[in-house]
Amino acid sequence: MCSYTENRIYPGRGRRHIGKDGKTYFFISTKARSMFHQKIKSVKLTWTLAWRRFNKKIRVDELNKKRKTKTHRVQKAVVGMSLDEIKRRRAETRADRDAKHDVAVKEIKERKVKELAAKKAEKTKQAQAQKAQQKNQPKAAAKPAQKGGKK
Repeated sequence: MCSYTENRIYPGRGRRHIGKDGKTYFFISTKARSMFHQKIKSVKLTWTLAWRRFNKKIRVDELNKKRKTKTHRVQKAVVGMSLDEIKRRRAETRADRDAKHDVAVKEIKERKVKELAAKKAEKTKQAQAQKAQQKNQPKAAAKPAQKGGKK
């Protein structure tokens, strides 16, 4: 909308002016821009919509005739996660999430304890097997050392 004439500005038309206070103004034409900077009130000019409204030439509700339809949100599934899974996660409360996390942590700890126990058992078996091998093998007799180098 033009800040001065209140006409619609189509894309690619008009000019933008940013005041010292940071407020943005849009103007439909150079004429409107010039009048704005001269501080001439748009209500005093017959060709502006402000004058037409002020002098009851148009009804106020006519200006706001066109309304856009409200956009509807559509949920879609994401790669790797179904729509049901997304809805379930959104409905979850913090307490549910914490409880699931605690259960998962407990499972991981139990698995690690089992793995450590299995490793210990394996090590003890290996140690026993080595001891048994050493007991079964007779000590080799010491070979006499050869004197002299060449034959």
